[in-house]
Amino acid sequence: MRSLRRHPVPRPAVGSATSIVTSDLMEAVGVFFPEAHLDAAKMAALAAAGHTQLGMDNVMPLFSVWHESAALGCPMDWGDRSRMPDSRGAIHAIDDPIDIPADLLTRPETRVPLEAIAALRRDLGGRVAVVGKVFGPWTLGYHLFGVEEFLVNTLLKPDRVRIVLDRLKEVTVAFALAQIEAGADALCLGDHATRDLCSPEAYRDFLQPIHRELAERIPCPLILHICGDTSDRLVYIRDTQVACFHFDSKVPAASARRLAGERLSLMGGTSNIAIIRNALEGQVRAEALEKVAEGIEVIGPECAVPLDAPWKNLRALSQAARGRRQPPRPFSPGPATRA
Repeated sequence: MRSLRRHPVPRPAVGSATSIVTSDLMEAVGVFFPEAHLDAAKMAALAAAGHTQLGMDNVMPLFSVWHESAALGCPMDWGDRSRMPDSRGAIHAIDDPIDIPADLLTRPETRVPLEAIAALRRDLGGRVAVVGKVFGPWTLGYHLFGVEEFLVNTLLKPDRVRIVLDRLKEVTVAFALAQIEAGADALCLGDHATRDLCSPEAYRDFLQPIHRELAERIPCPLILHICGDTSDRLVYIRDTQVACFHFDSKVPAASARRLAGERLSLMGGTSNIAIIRNALEGQVRAEALEKVAEGIEVIGPECAVPLDAPWKNLRALSQAARGRRQPPRPFSPGPATRA
């Protein structure tokens, strides 16, 4: 939690705001997909392995990107041991009214993660940070309308898209507040405004104000996650007042640290393919030490790890980072959080 705020720490933090589940980690724990998406006890048990098996400083139980969207009515294929969940299709056109059900937070797709967070808080609170996860309105737009329908209308009907984003951000806030109430210390805010789908100008004009508002309305540190090369929008991201940015290996660590400025902390940046899935232990250790040397606050993978990666590489990354002292840096207070 201190690392998320760029406060001084005795050693680097290690963690992830996205899924650390691999097929062999499921085997080690004895809990598998798809049950771990749909059963709170199993979800909590698998999330806890991020600390008990991998040595990370946080646990995060929402392994997929679909919980809010499924609760909003997206038809789901919850995957299996070798396959992440996916939707069977969009459910709206851009001009359709957006109906947010009154029972959104008690539907199974949202209730299960809330119960898992409460269990993790009870069992691990005080030992590790319990991190939840919500998705922003840009990602929810992809899910509800389909990527093409949503993105085309940012050009054809930008005013309608703004209305949609304004409506959908209330889903993000409601689920966020419920996770904090259940026991989350911090939240990942996933919003897939990556370079191949969203220009930096579109991020600035559509999303920067919303992300700033979310940071103001959600009373815990937010870890914004956007995949891909985000070097062209990091100057906008650092002005949103989110606490931390979970960045992709497509952005070199030194560039990310420079662009993030003095207030924004950084998490991740380790390649899931070159390092987490394919590297030897010595290469994993060298990667961790390089990230520490570049001043990355929370060492970890860049995004949800591939299911076919070996979990021992994740543990090796943790062990290497935990053995290093954090280089000294000026104190820089971060956003206020709940007690």
